Amino acid sequence: MSNVLIIGGGFAGVWAAASAARLRRDAGVPREDLTITLVDAGDDHVIRPRLYERDPESKRCSLDGLLGPIGVERVAATITSIDTAGNQVHGVARTGRATSLSYDRLILATGSQLVTPAVVGAEHLFDIDTLGAAAYLDGHLRSLPARPDSEGRYTVVVVGAGFTGLEIATELTDRLREIAGGGPVRVILVDRNEVVGSGLGEGPRPAIVEALDDLGIEVRLGVEVASVDPDGVWLADGTRIDSHTVIWTAGMEASPLTAHIPGERDRLGRLTVDAHLRVAGLADVFAAGDTAAAYADPHHIVMQSCQHALPQGKFVGYNAVADLLGRELVPFTPVSYVTCLALGPAGAVFSSGWDRQVQMTGEEGAVVKKSINTVAIYPPVGDPEALLSLAVPDGAWPSPELAALT
Repeated sequence: MSNVLIIGGGFAGVWAAASAARLRRDAGVPREDLTITLVDAGDDHVIRPRLYERDPESKRCSLDGLLGPIGVERVAATITSIDTAGNQVHGVARTGRATSLSYDRLILATGSQLVTPAVVGAEHLFDIDTLGAAAYLDGHLRSLPARPDSEGRYTVVVVGAGFTGLEIATELTDRLREIAGGGPVRVILVDRNEVVGSGLGEGPRPAIVEALDDLGIEVRLGVEVASVDPDGVWLADGTRIDSHTVIWTAGMEASPLTAHIPGERDRLGRLTVDAHLRVAGLADVFAAGDTAAAYADPHHIVMQSCQHALPQGKFVGYNAVADLLGRELVPFTPVSYVTCLALGPAGAVFSSGWDRQVQMTGEEGAVVKKSINTVAIYPPVGDPEALLSLAVPDGAWPSPELAALT
């Protein structure tokens, strides 16, 4: 009996499981001869790109509901170490007991995490990196009307004017106003760079700046956070902003489990992988999603994004099983890169290519963003045949639904 072990229930992990199950079925291999197991600490596949939205608790779907019907076993555990020499992983089960799992092929798909800021009072920061953190922020925002009236009660400071920071800041304008009962609110965007969206390039910037202006979002650029306390934030230039809500969005890094796997890493901690998503120098270990520094084309490494994690999952699941069956592996080949940034009531900006040439803005862009957020990135829940039919390593991004719009 052989076993493919997948760590992580995000986009790469779920689609790796589905793709592995699809090839196992197509190859006519009985489940008892080739087991596919996914390990994750939680019970849900979290739709992480939507955690900037209101009601974050609804942005998930059941892992058991997705995986059980296609014959993928699930283990609820937190993996704490990986032994590549012994082909085992070790961790803690939900019961609190130590657990160990063996593998013939391992797929690391544990994603990325927010960089912990080294600022005084960091414990007072909010974030939207995980479902729990986003739900905690949502509960905090809803509790603001019960707090004593103060200058900082309905003032939100968002640190980081990158993709995540821009989406949460623009989405909060209406959300915060509703919470405040229509009263005055402030959303302030802080970034150490001299421009907003520095990592998004020049193309989308005019649309972003116009949206921030239209929504009345204050922008403080070229300045870092010095310290945070329950009532506000001090900036490095000596400015004090009274606020009960400071949200940190600056910086991502690969899951710390990558450190347990010998191999080269990039500046984000992602493992170097070959064209088949196999970790360089290791025959039995693959990586996908935010843990893998895979090439999207000869000149570009993938972004830490579900746009790349989802198709990588399809390729890596197929390749792990193909490797065990002695079949030819398929090189990872995603389709053209696109970017769609939500801008709250100002719509969205949709761009194409690595130089991010703007194709749509405003309401037109918002139609595409809605399709991505509500259709394209969701696995078909409750329909195992549809899930398996989509689980092919064809670089299927955009989805057929999104492709029809773009």
